[in-house]
Amino acid sequence: MSWIPGKELNGTTARSQDLAPCTTCGRHFAQDVLLRHDPICKKVFNKKRKPFSSLKQRLQGTEITSVKKQPPQKVYLCLPLFPLQKQPGKKSNWRQQHEDFINTIQSAKRVTKALKEGHPLPPPPPPSINPDYIQCPHCSRRFNEAAAQRHMKFCEEQAARRAFAAKTTGQ
Repeated sequence: MSWIPGKELNGTTARSQDLAPCTTCGRHFAQDVLLRHDPICKKVFNKKRKPFSSLKQRLQGTEITSVKKQPPQKVYLCLPLFPLQKQPGKKSNWRQQHEDFINTIQSAKRVTKALKEGHPLPPPPPPSINPDYIQCPHCSRRFNEAAAQRHMKFCEEQAARRAFAAKTTGQ
């Protein structure tokens, strides 16, 4: 028969012995074991653990030693007594978006009606123009600010190449 820790041969468990609870963690131990356990348990539970920072661990061993945190922006929860400066930002164009959406739905209804009745399809609605987009002077396409800066440099070079190629082939 194999020996199982905590069991005696007659089938009773070791819990039936005199077990005393640890004052720190509450677990139950025999008296001789509790004398060894108690100082270790107090030492472990009285220690404060430092909070783990995965950022520090990731940056460890790299050229970046620390990262400066951005200060949080102030949020006003109530209306101030004096008007503040308006925040610089993009103007909302919700009204234009709403009108475009309504026009799209109406044109889709006209197409559905024309298909049911067998009439020719109506012309598609004109594309909406986003006022935040910038038009390229070379190709007349429209881009947001960041993409427009990249595109205009590229498009200017392409236009110069086409002009040069047209000049050399025309001679």
